[in-house]
Amino acid sequence: MKFLSLDLAPELQRAVDACGYGEMTPVQEQAIVPARRGKDLLVNAQTGTGKTAAFALPILQQMLDKPADTVSGRPRALILTPTRELAEQLAQTIGEYAQFTSLSVTAFYGGVKTGGQANKLKAGVDILISTPGRLLEHMTLNNLTLAGVEFMVLDEADRMLDMGFISDVKNIMGHTAKQRQTLLFSATTSPAVNELSHIILTNHQEIRVTALNSTADTVEHVMYPVEESRKIDLFKVLLKQYNWFQVLVFTSTKEQADRLMAALKLSKIDAAVCHGDKSQGSRRRAIADFKSAKLQVLIATEVAARGLDIQGLDYVVNYNLPFLPEDYVHRIGRTGRAGASGHAISFVSREEELAVERIQKLIGSKITRVFKPGFEVSDRTSLLKNISRKPSSKRSNKASAIEISNEQSSSPQPQGKPRRAKSEDGAVKEKKKPAGQPRTNNKNTPKETGPKKKILRGKRAIYAK
Repeated sequence: MKFLSLDLAPELQRAVDACGYGEMTPVQEQAIVPARRGKDLLVNAQTGTGKTAAFALPILQQMLDKPADTVSGRPRALILTPTRELAEQLAQTIGEYAQFTSLSVTAFYGGVKTGGQANKLKAGVDILISTPGRLLEHMTLNNLTLAGVEFMVLDEADRMLDMGFISDVKNIMGHTAKQRQTLLFSATTSPAVNELSHIILTNHQEIRVTALNSTADTVEHVMYPVEESRKIDLFKVLLKQYNWFQVLVFTSTKEQADRLMAALKLSKIDAAVCHGDKSQGSRRRAIADFKSAKLQVLIATEVAARGLDIQGLDYVVNYNLPFLPEDYVHRIGRTGRAGASGHAISFVSREEELAVERIQKLIGSKITRVFKPGFEVSDRTSLLKNISRKPSSKRSNKASAIEISNEQSSSPQPQGKPRRAKSEDGAVKEKKKPAGQPRTNNKNTPKETGPKKKILRGKRAIYAK
């Protein structure tokens, strides 16, 4: 189905032609028409299938059908997104769609000062794209009101819920007008997403373009079993052997990303890091350099899993598997976009085998295992069996050469100084002296003369010559 069949406004059709769009993708075919009619939608579709145009074009068309003056601090359309990178990407793409109209589009996110954003609100914004946290900041500062919002979009709703934005989203929704159109887009589905849809959507239509939580058919999935300590070595070997270029690598932590970056730098491989500890400017430059093919490797945490739309990205490497299996779908969604082929490579240690099972269950298919010679993983089951077969040796006290059995060593030892033995009536028993040795401190023994020395034994003091 062609975009020309939608009978869009001339300004929008001109922008669509300038973007090179001809045929609609499946999600665009199913979502644009009902969204243009004002229907609430819950759309589940893979990343890279043209979801942005599926919600942006019908909103722009309705705003052009019912023109209104731009009012200071009162946007007409609000799009919530989980990350800064995605907010910037949406602002750029939707700005291209609206380039021949008078509608203004801007993106708000954290990491920058609020002053410049407040000035934009004061001048007037028609379409506001924002992360939940930064939007709440401006609401607290009374820089805007959401009472005039006619169109509401939650993009990557599943990711927002994973990042803990559920209360922020509900708070924001409570400040919008009751009479509004709400569109909820998600790459994966979950009970939390379904629950949220029933709270914020009214008589909505559900659109599922593909099977639940599926991945693109054009992406080839492989995994390399490898010890955790050897993942850096394996990555450098594969990078050289297959001459990979423009590789996006995902790590689970910032420390792992920095460690991999340091190793690549020592090998003189052009790479950059993109994670939460980096400034917004540094992250923007890293992504821009990667898109322009100035970098061979971009290392990122989950913060960059959304919003990266890189044409011709062939390789995505999971240096570590994500904790949530849904994040695997989002990670590899950076490759194989718009029908192009792609490769998803995962490094899997023994500790990550459970994550593999969860991912395979979610996507509904087995992932091919490739065993790289020289990087074999030891068999954990055999290792445990060998350990259990070893006989338990007795411990020995080397100083006295007296063997101490396990049973004796486990018995509790007395604490403090040993006490003298007592008889049944409580009297202290005197130790027997060897024959021929005189007893001291006895009432029947005459007192000795001369200097005496004090000797302490337990609680008694015995004086001896």
